[in-house]
Amino acid sequence: MTESTKTGALPPFAESVLDLAERIPAGRVMTYGDVAEYLGQGGPRQVGRVMALYGGAVPWWRVIRADGRPLPGHEHRALGHYREEGTPLRTVGDEPRVDLRRARWDGQQERRRPGGASPH
Repeated sequence: MTESTKTGALPPFAESVLDLAERIPAGRVMTYGDVAEYLGQGGPRQVGRVMALYGGAVPWWRVIRADGRPLPGHEHRALGHYREEGTPLRTVGDEPRVDLRRARWDGQQERRRPGGASPH
C-alpha cells in the first residue's frame, strides 16, 4: 500500500489528470493521449487508468478514446452529455462518435465572443 493510498490522497499524476479533465470546456474533448502529452508524463493507458479509478467526480465524458467513440458501457450517458453540451458529433456506420477535428481541445484558454458565445 502506498503512502497516498493510506492517507486517501490521490497520486500526483492522478491529481494532474483530474485537474485537466475539469478544465476541458463544455462541448470540447481531449483524448487520453492528448492528456498525457499535455501533462508531459504517462501515456494513454495511464490516463485511462486514472479516469477509470478516480474520474467519476469530473466530466469524464470529455476525455475520450482516439477514435472518438464514447466510453464502452457508458455510451448513452456520454451521448447525453455531448448533446447537452453541443459537442460536435459524427456518425461512422451506425455509431455516433465525437468529431475530433471540431471538438478537440488543445489546453489553451478559449476566447469568448461578445455575449458569451464560443468561437467554435
